[in-house]
Parts: sequence; C-alpha cells; structure tokens
Amino acid sequence: MEVSKGTGIVMTVIFSLLALVFIFPIVLVFINSFKSKLYISDSPFSLPDSQTFVGLSNYIDGVAKTGLIKAAGYSIFITVFSVALVVLLTAMTAWWLTRVKSKLSSVLYYSFVFAMIVPFQMVMFTLSKVTDTLNLGNPAGIILVYVGFGSGLSVFMFSGFVKSIPISLEEAAMIDGCTPVQTFFKVVLPVLKPTAITVAILNTMWIWNDYLLPVLVMGSDYQTIPIAVQYLRGGYGSVDMGAMMGMLVLAILPIIIFYLSCQKYIIRGVAAGAVKG
Repeated sequence: MEVSKGTGIVMTVIFSLLALVFIFPIVLVFINSFKSKLYISDSPFSLPDSQTFVGLSNYIDGVAKTGLIKAAGYSIFITVFSVALVVLLTAMTAWWLTRVKSKLSSVLYYSFVFAMIVPFQMVMFTLSKVTDTLNLGNPAGIILVYVGFGSGLSVFMFSGFVKSIPISLEEAAMIDGCTPVQTFFKVVLPVLKPTAITVAILNTMWIWNDYLLPVLVMGSDYQTIPIAVQYLRGGYGSVDMGAMMGMLVLAILPIIIFYLSCQKYIIRGVAAGAVKG
C-alpha cells in the first residue's frame, strides 16, 4: 500500500516525537548519574554544573554498595544459558509440532499458545511453592523456570516460520541418509536463523531486565542486577539517588547496545515470517 508524501511526513513527525518521549527518561537518568544526590531531587532536569557535578563518584559508590560485579555475573549466566536453551528447545518443539499432525501435537501447540496469555500473577504463588519443593531457588534452577515461561511465544514464532519451510528440503536430506536429528540441525535450524535471532533478542531483553521472577524464586541469596539496584533503597523510604542513577545506567547500557546492534535481525525475522508464513 502506497503512502502519500504528506502522510509520510506526518507519520515521521509523530513517530519522532514518540521516540523522544521514550528516550527522554533514559537521557534524564544518564544526566543525573553525574550529579550529587543532594541536587537530583531539587533540579532533576538541569545539566550538571561546577556545583552539582561529581564525576564517577556515583558509579563507584553504587558498585561498592550493590556488589554489581557479582550481580552481573549471575545475570550473564542466567541470561545466556536461559536464552540458549529457549532457542534450541523451542525450535525443536515447534518443528515437531508442525510436522507431526496428530491430536497430541495439536493439544500441545494450543497449550503453548494458551501459556502466552496467562497473566504471571495467576501462577506466581504456586510457582514459588513448586520451585521451593524442587530446590530451584538458585541460578541453575531458575534457568528451567525461564525456559518454561519463554517457551509459549517462542514456540508460536518458530511454528509460523517452520510452516513456510518446504518439506521437500527435509525429505531430500532423509533420502541422503540424514536422521531426524541431523535433518533438524543441518537443514531446518539454519533456515530458522532469522526467527532464532529474533527469539533470542526478545528473551534476552526480558530475562536481563526481569526483577519479579528472580525475587520470587531466588530471593536475596542470589542477586541479579535488577535486585542489586533495588537494594540501594534504605529504610524509611530513603534512597541514594546518585548511586541508583549510576547503577541504572550500568544496568541498561549493555542491553541497549545489544538491542541496537541486533535490531535489524528483529525486523528481518518478523518480515520473513510474515511474507513466507
């Protein structure tokens, strides 16, 4: 559908304004991370000057108070292994559900779809009880929880793309002597690369920034970055705003860089599924 030049200009202006609205809070956090905590509340929108500028003090204090390095280690471990398992297992699941036509596969597929629409608040208390019973309250155990929660959307996205893959490719591989496992890894998975990257990016952003699930499952024993930053809040509502601003910058900077470097794959993967599916 063609869009007129006037409509294109109006849409560009609207989306530019929306972009500024979303970017402004991030810029505000970055600016205040270099200001003394005494001035952040009084003049949050002003730029640092000779009186308010404190250099990297907020970052140094925040890292010391939160143990950010250890928290970053937990976050990286949980995110990397959770995303890797989600991508691998859901891709295999979607391939099986799409190629095997049976009542069981249909029921399982719609179960995954149903899992996408169930609010987390409905299962959070039972989930906490189950994880305690199975001793999953640790960085390795929570990976299994993330695989479960991330499987719904991931299976749905992979299934839509698998339907676009000509089955003749798989038949040719089997004629050449490939087993089903070899067919998946040598033929199907490479074709699924655009969607696999999209699924990996979406799950990475979710797991890296998640606060509620690690708190419910692991508590304060193993602090990821969001939990560590939250512990800058003191008693009676006191907050070290300077250190918190610095830690927020360090927390969101890796995921922003990751997203900006991979956003083209999201568009490519969604477009490929929409055109071929």
